Amino acid sequence: MYCYQCEQTAKGTGCDRFGVCGKDPDTAAMQDLLIYTAKGVSMWAHRARAMGAATPEADVFVTEALFTTVTNVNFDPANLLTLVQRGIEVRNSTKAIYIDACKAKGAAPELLSGAASYELPSDTEERMKLAEVISISERIESAGPDVTGLQELITYGLKGSAAYVDHAIILGHTDDSIFAFFHEALDFLTETHTIEELLGMSLKVGEVNLKVMALLDGANTGTYGDPEPTQVLVTPVRGKAILISGHDLKDLEELLKQTEGKGINIYTHGEMLPALAYPGLKKYAHLAGNYGGAWQDQQREFDEFPGAILMTTNCIQKPKVTYWDRIFTCGLVQWPGVTHIDDRNFTPVIEAALAADGFTEDVPEKKITIGFGHAAVMSVAPTVIEAVKSGAIKHFFLIGGCDGAKSGRNYYTELAEAVPDDCVILTLACGKYRFNKLEFGDIGGIPRLLDIGQCNDAHSAIQIAVALAGAFECGVNDLPLSMVLSWYEQKAVTILLSLLHLGIKDIRLGPSLPAFLTPAALSVLVDLFDIKPTTTVEEDLKAILG
Repeated sequence: MYCYQCEQTAKGTGCDRFGVCGKDPDTAAMQDLLIYTAKGVSMWAHRARAMGAATPEADVFVTEALFTTVTNVNFDPANLLTLVQRGIEVRNSTKAIYIDACKAKGAAPELLSGAASYELPSDTEERMKLAEVISISERIESAGPDVTGLQELITYGLKGSAAYVDHAIILGHTDDSIFAFFHEALDFLTETHTIEELLGMSLKVGEVNLKVMALLDGANTGTYGDPEPTQVLVTPVRGKAILISGHDLKDLEELLKQTEGKGINIYTHGEMLPALAYPGLKKYAHLAGNYGGAWQDQQREFDEFPGAILMTTNCIQKPKVTYWDRIFTCGLVQWPGVTHIDDRNFTPVIEAALAADGFTEDVPEKKITIGFGHAAVMSVAPTVIEAVKSGAIKHFFLIGGCDGAKSGRNYYTELAEAVPDDCVILTLACGKYRFNKLEFGDIGGIPRLLDIGQCNDAHSAIQIAVALAGAFECGVNDLPLSMVLSWYEQKAVTILLSLLHLGIKDIRLGPSLPAFLTPAALSVLVDLFDIKPTTTVEEDLKAILG
């Protein structure tokens, strides 16, 4: 195996024996084959669409295949093999759609090879050999590390976007132009391109992801209302309990409906925290609050949680034996041997919660405030703008992104603590758990810490920045705004590409730079966008504030 798609990759270069995330070589091989198969599906779908033929089955398959291979989603090689086999069926039916469309227009169909026509070996050993042939390490040997790294930058951006699209699909929101681009980009990756062309496609991924994030924002707010500033309990209360983690708001809604009147309190965890600010979800009285912090602490936190646990999307870690019988997965996330729920019938989760002890007493109450999406912030924009003009607010810091276990992430806590009292901190995604329970006070009634939401709420951060730039009649780069971002997995990659597409410069990125970006590729991004690695809190603050 060889994988370098996440920030915590072994030795900062790549996992070649066993994934830091927990995936074994069999899982890695099946994930590589799944992406290869998705490319084959898209090769035919891209051409079918050019002939005017729709490919709805291919659209959904490719989206789910990309999301399934995001870090910490699916660790089950048997299930992944089933998905690869399904993908070949979809590929072949999409090919037939293309051929029929050509016949209808009197055109000669292309003959495609590679991912578009390969046969999946029935023998396990032969499948592993095939996975090795199409692996990243082999492509590095043949195409070189610069080209391969930029190909993977595009792939990882697509994976991150696909995660957001999948959430929107579940809520009934789609955009055909996004599916068309996924196919176009995956087809692009099956051909030979220059570094300049690869960088151009990378920025196009960022451009399309802006549309993706707007689609998801519309799906979430259209279904559950605009997030609103909300005080959230972060200490448990006495009673039976279920902990739900991930991003899928539909899963949370269904769980809330099925647990009404059963005496079970529902707590969000990790990426699900922003759900507590949506009017359509927080109306449920038994949605009690948030428990714990970011994903990397789940083994300890899940072990201590006295109830059932439901993982709805990514960020699962290998469950400990102490809670194996009370953790469940749904959607695309899977772990071998963990009970998986396909139909949103959460009866097994509810039964496990009722059988567990639950919290036996109340804990002294502590609350935090969340829900500062773009609608909430824009509603008080005149106050914010006046505070900037008067000098009450000197600077804005966007400090957020993924969290993780790798050393160096205490930098973000120390940075937030060191931000001067006349500055406002915007935050989003799991990186906020490094400091979101600290007290920052306010500036003239404006909270100094504004929690915008999760990584998929980056759309709000961008809308806020664009609106402020409009109010001050300047570009985003001219605002008193600095972005200090942490990354871990592929959703952070696609958000970064969106920021670069917008021309936003001087972003500080850490705690380490992506291993898939070689020095040559990184130097281009530094020249174009002045991307910087984080250094020390003192040096970075001095550079930002002068």
